[in-house]
Amino acid sequence: MASIVSTAGFISCGGLNRSSGRSSTTFGTQLAYPLSSSFGGGCSRRLKPAVVVVRAEAQHINPEIRKGEEKVVDTVLVPELSKPLTVYCRCWRSGTFPLCDGSHVKHNKATGDNVGPLLVKKQ
Repeated sequence: MASIVSTAGFISCGGLNRSSGRSSTTFGTQLAYPLSSSFGGGCSRRLKPAVVVVRAEAQHINPEIRKGEEKVVDTVLVPELSKPLTVYCRCWRSGTFPLCDGSHVKHNKATGDNVGPLLVKKQ
C-alpha cells in the first residue's frame, strides 16, 4: 500500500480575486465561498496548514469471473463493423480508453488479477 503525504498550506482569508469575485488561497485555488469565520469579507483568524494523507491500494477489477483462466478475453462478432478488429479496454487503465493499449498486463502482474480486453470482430 502506497501513501502520499501532502501539505495543503496556509489559506489566505479575505483575499478576493477582483476578476472573478471569488476567494483565493495562497496556492491559487479558486473557492466559491469566502473562508472566514465572519461573513463580513475578512477573516478573524488564519487557518493552520493541513496535512492530507492519501492511501491507494491495488484491487482486483475482476473479483470472481472465470478465475481459473490466466486472462479473461471475450470476443463478440458483429457484421456491421467497418474495421476487421477493435480491441476495447476492460481494466479502466488504458491511456487510449475506451480502446485497449495493453495496460491490463501491468495491472494483472501488480495485483494477480486476470482481466483482459474485449475483442470486437467483424463477422
